[in-house]
Amino acid sequence: MNLRVEDITKRYGNQFALKNISLELKSGEIVGLLGPNGAGKSTLMKILTGFIEPTSGAVYFRDLLLSENLSTFQQQTGYLPEHNPLYTEMYVREYLQFHATIHQIAKNEVEAVIVKVGLIPEVHKKIHQLSKGYRQRVGLAAAILHNPSILILDEPTTGLDPNQIEEIRQLILALGKDRIVLFSSHILQEVEAICDRVIILHKGNLLDDLLLNQMRSSEKQLIEVEFDLRVEEQFLRSIPNLIKVENVYDATWELTFNTQEDMRPLLFDFAQQNGLRALKIIPKNKNLAVLFKELTAN
Repeated sequence: MNLRVEDITKRYGNQFALKNISLELKSGEIVGLLGPNGAGKSTLMKILTGFIEPTSGAVYFRDLLLSENLSTFQQQTGYLPEHNPLYTEMYVREYLQFHATIHQIAKNEVEAVIVKVGLIPEVHKKIHQLSKGYRQRVGLAAAILHNPSILILDEPTTGLDPNQIEEIRQLILALGKDRIVLFSSHILQEVEAICDRVIILHKGNLLDDLLLNQMRSSEKQLIEVEFDLRVEEQFLRSIPNLIKVENVYDATWELTFNTQEDMRPLLFDFAQQNGLRALKIIPKNKNLAVLFKELTAN
C-alpha cells in the first residue's frame, strides 16, 4: 500500500509554493515533513487530502488518481490540521458521534476510539473545558475514527507539555504500525523520536529524503578537540581508529574515526599520557538539527 506523488507543482500567480515534488509514502512508516515557515509543507498536505488541487502533477493511492477518485481518497485519509478545528460547545462523545454519523460508522466504533486515544477521563466534558492535550486527542480521535489508511498530522504536539507530548508520541507510534503516517513538526527532537524517515522542503523544493536509522548508524565519528598546546598532525596519527585529521585553528583539531565506539574517553587519556590537557572534546556528528540548518541556510 503506497501513496505516490509525481511532479507536483503548486503556483499562486508567479509564486511557487511547490516545485516538481515527487515522493512515495509506504504503509508502516512514519514520515516526518520538515521545513521552515513558507517551505510548502501545509500546501503539500492540503494537496494530499484533496483540499486544494495542484497546478500540475498527480497523486496516486493504490494506483488510483486522486483527482478522479476524490471521495475514495478522502474516505481513506485522516487529517489533523495545525489549528485543530473543533465544535467546542459539544461534548466529547457527542462530537465524535457526529463524526461517526458523517462517516456512517457504528456507535460502538466511537467507544473503541475513545479508549484508544485515552479520552475516557474527559469524555463527559464539553470540548471547551478540555486542556490543549485532550483537545489534540479529540482531533486525533476524529481523524482516525473511520480507520483511514493514510494519516496526515500537522504539528500535532504544538503547545503541549512534556507529558502530553510523550502520550501523543506513543499514540502516533502505535497508529503508524499499519498505515501511512505523514507527520509535520518544527520540533526536530520530536521528529527524531517518532519518524522512520524525513522529507525536508525549502522554498517549495524537496531538498532531502532520508532514512533516520541510516543517519543514526553512520560508522564514522567526528570529534572536535582542543588541547592546551599546539601539536603536530603526525603526533595525532597514532590514535586508534583515526582516519582523518583536520586543523581547525591553532591547537583545535577535527578528528574523524572509523568506529561507533565513543572515542572521547580515549582522547582524554591520550592527552594525559602525552602531557597535554584536553580543553574541550565535542562530538560533531550530524544530527537532524545540523542537517536541517545546513540544507535550509539559504
